Parts: sequence; C-alpha cells; structure tokens
Amino acid sequence: MDRLDTRFADCLHYATHRRSTGQPFEPVICNTTIYSLPGEPQGQYQYARWANPTWTALEEALGVLEDAETLIFPSGMAAVAAVLYGRLRPGDRLLLPSDGYYTVRTAAEKFLAPMGVQVRTCPTAAVEREPLEGLALVWVETPSNPGLDLADLRAVAQRARAAGALLVVDNTTMTPLGQRPLDLGADVVVSSDTKAVNGHSDTLFGHVSSRNAEVMSAARDWRRIFGAIPGAFETWLVQRGLETLEVRFDRMCSNALLLAERLERHPKIRAVCYPGLASHPAHALARNQMRRFGSLIGITLANAAAAERFIEACRYVRPATSFGGVHSSAERRARWGEAVAEGYVRFSVGCEPPPALWEDVQRALEAVPG
Repeated sequence: MDRLDTRFADCLHYATHRRSTGQPFEPVICNTTIYSLPGEPQGQYQYARWANPTWTALEEALGVLEDAETLIFPSGMAAVAAVLYGRLRPGDRLLLPSDGYYTVRTAAEKFLAPMGVQVRTCPTAAVEREPLEGLALVWVETPSNPGLDLADLRAVAQRARAAGALLVVDNTTMTPLGQRPLDLGADVVVSSDTKAVNGHSDTLFGHVSSRNAEVMSAARDWRRIFGAIPGAFETWLVQRGLETLEVRFDRMCSNALLLAERLERHPKIRAVCYPGLASHPAHALARNQMRRFGSLIGITLANAAAAERFIEACRYVRPATSFGGVHSSAERRARWGEAVAEGYVRFSVGCEPPPALWEDVQRALEAVPG
C-alpha cells in the first residue's frame, strides 16, 4: 500500500482510540475567550489568543497528514506572514518567484523591503539555476500560480541547504496529497486552506508545517503576539472539509486530466498548460515529484473577449477568483495584472460528474467566436 494512503487514513482516525465511552468523536466548537486559571499560569489553555481545543484538533489532524508540526491561521496570507515576519530581519535577503501568487510579492514590496529586507525575484522554472548564496530564505511555489511552471524541489532544497538558506514551499495548489515538499527536502510548507483543504469555498484559512522547531516557535509567537488567530467555527469547518479531501482531490485531479487532454485537441483553444500533459515542458519532473497533477488547468483562448465569453457560457463553471472548491470555477487572470496572455484562463476543475462537465465546456466553446 502507498504510504500516503495510510497517512490519510491515520489523519481521519488520529483521535479515534483516544475517546472514552460517551465522548463525541467529532471536534467540539469551543467558543471561549477565557479558561479556568487559578494560581500560577500553567497548562496548554490559558487565554484564547494562545490556544483553543478546536485549533488543537485540526492541527493534530493536519500534522499527521503533513508528518510535521502544524499551526493554523485565519487565512493563507496570515500563514505566509507568520513565516516571513517570524524569520526575516533587516538586511536579510529573500528570493520570491516572479510568477507566483502576486500578493506575496506585494507584501514583500510594501512591508518587508521598507523594513530593510532585500527582495529579489526570479521565475519558478529558473530557480534551480538562480544563485542562492547570501539568501536567508528561498520561497518556491510549484506549480506556480497562475502559469503552472514547475521547480525541481529536490534540487532547490539541496542548493538552498548548501547556501544556508531556508526553503519555504507554497503547496496550496497540490495539497499534501498531491505533493510532499517536506519529504523532498523543503524546510517549511505553507498552504492556503481556503482552497482544496477546506474545499467548500466558505471560509478563509491557512496553515504552516515544518519539522524545524525553531521555525515553528517563531511562527507560533507571531500568531500569539499579533493575534493572527482563526475562529473556532471556521476551524471546525476546515476540519470537516479535511475529512473529504482525499475523495474530492482524486475526483478533481481526474477531471482536470480528462479536460486537459481533450481541450488540447480543441480547435478554439490556442494552448493548454497542465503538468499532466506530455506537452508540458516539465512533464517529466511532474511525474517524478508530484503524486497527482493537480486540479488547475491553464487555457489560452484567442483574446480577452473570447476568454470572457467562454467563462460566461459555462453552466457548470463559476466565474470567480480562487480555486480548489468542489465547484469548478474560472477566471481570466490578466485582469489582475498577471504576466499572462490576455486570453489566458485559470480553470479550477471541481467535482462535477465528468461527462456533464465536459459536455458543458464543449458547449461553451461553441459560443466562442471562431
């Protein structure tokens, strides 16, 4: 049996045999700001900004899945901030992907650079050859969002370690089921659990996982001191979503591969970018370091008008930003200023029945001018 199959089963049942007679199996939503604390402060639960039993349940489950200590946050960017601000100091040098999620670059430019952190960027596909000497932290997102370029995590991890830099990988697009950066040598994983981990497009969330105790201590201090904490109800929602991640992600990835293969042959599609296609320039790398090829497809149509018409004509595709939900969604990414073609559509493939989804996409393409 694949070790990952066992790991997800362990995630589902990590607390099953801790329960005594009459105790609920499902985590309780603990809405409290205070705990009983007579005498000298002691114990795990002292004040609500520090810890919560609902957080603990989810962090333990995610920790089993990541095979690493895990901290949860109220959004993916809160998780990003905990790592960056927990580690970087004035004079440190940071390398970011020039083609990754743009809000990370925005945060670095607006807040880290004025603080004295030296920020450099390079394309995801070039980070394997980028000089890393003198860097404090290397940030990689693979596949990159939205262009779906890949970086060789084993190679980058070896070079980062030799250079004395911390390697952080944004694994949002792949989840721990599709790719395991820590096993490939990364020091830290961050994830926007707003996406596939929760999967139901109803709460913002994020997590940080690492086997480096110093990194986790700094991230925990950042959360505790600055109050970047999730609510108990939102935590419970993500816990519930996590329990169906394996079946959802399997369906999403299978749907994505099916659509990508068929769209690549469609006459109205100029290009299809998907790591699972042999035409992807890093397909061999994808086969080597990814367990699945993901649920995101990059589709290029003739122009902006054609892309917008396609999205508008889809019945089973939501016109929305974000990705990783049970419902398929799509958006033209150039509208955010991304360095992609005007007709480039980021298609987040959901859990719809495959024949119905493909028929809908075909019908929508018929509405696109030739």
